[in-house]
Amino acid sequence: MTIRAVATGIGHYLPERIVPNAAFESRLETSDEWIRARSGIERRHFAAEGETTSQMATAAARAALAQAGRTATDVDAVIVATSTPDRTFPSVATMVQAGLGMTSGFAFDVQAVCAGFVFALSTANAFITSGQAQTVLVIGAETFSRIMDWQDRSTCVLFGDGAGALLLDAQKGQGTPEDRGILGLDLQSDGRFRDLLYVDGGVSLTQSTGVLRMQGREVFRHAVEKLAAAAHNALGKAGLGAQDVDWIVPHQANLRIISRTAQKMGVGMDRVVVTVQDHGNTSAASIPLALSTWVAGGQIKRGEVLVAEAIGGGLAWGAVVLRW
Repeated sequence: MTIRAVATGIGHYLPERIVPNAAFESRLETSDEWIRARSGIERRHFAAEGETTSQMATAAARAALAQAGRTATDVDAVIVATSTPDRTFPSVATMVQAGLGMTSGFAFDVQAVCAGFVFALSTANAFITSGQAQTVLVIGAETFSRIMDWQDRSTCVLFGDGAGALLLDAQKGQGTPEDRGILGLDLQSDGRFRDLLYVDGGVSLTQSTGVLRMQGREVFRHAVEKLAAAAHNALGKAGLGAQDVDWIVPHQANLRIISRTAQKMGVGMDRVVVTVQDHGNTSAASIPLALSTWVAGGQIKRGEVLVAEAIGGGLAWGAVVLRW
């Protein structure tokens, strides 16, 4: 018998404000056509004034619990992946814990930028398979609109806000690739590339929030190779191959990265979840947000094999294989 971390509920939250590409045309040397051609993005959501990462994370968590028919009292742990917390501390996860009315269990944040949700899933899987937790809420939530340089057309048009949450439960499996749940993982990072994607502020460096800086061409060059390799490694650990994959659920950063990675994996775009056109890059929220959107739409069905993969600042990257 093997203990697996099985997805039992999913949900998401998007701010009400929708910002189309045309909204940038009056203040930047850009156009809807330029943004679509380079990223595939058509629109994104921005948080309202006063709307915080923890509020969005809590709303997504409630949606995941409702979809599973569960309550917060069933949850042992809350793990939130975010790079845009409400405050330097305490963690967003403890704010979610309070927002849900949880008075027991534990909560903490994981910071691996756009790869954060993959790292958080891995952490939750470790708690469940080791017997330290039975039920874990894993959340990705971001307000990247708060760290944009609005004069930099190469970055500010790419990002959006939102949150997604996945409920994982410990269930018994047979220890084979036919089990439901998380089947394989691969996490990597290389700090030599930390200056390719970063925020130019911070508590100990500048005592300010700072804004996002990115060398887009270099990030693109690293992304395709590293994401395809991580997915291959995770599938190997699961005892599966690309032919077994029903859906790739990629980090929704750029349509060109998504399509090139799928091509390198030998998977057709008809098996790739794509929501970047509607949400933009929501960093750690992008995988659970995309997954929740497609589950709600009925495209993803129980028993199907998913590969979630992402790369972010650090550079940090990884992939998770799970059977839905």
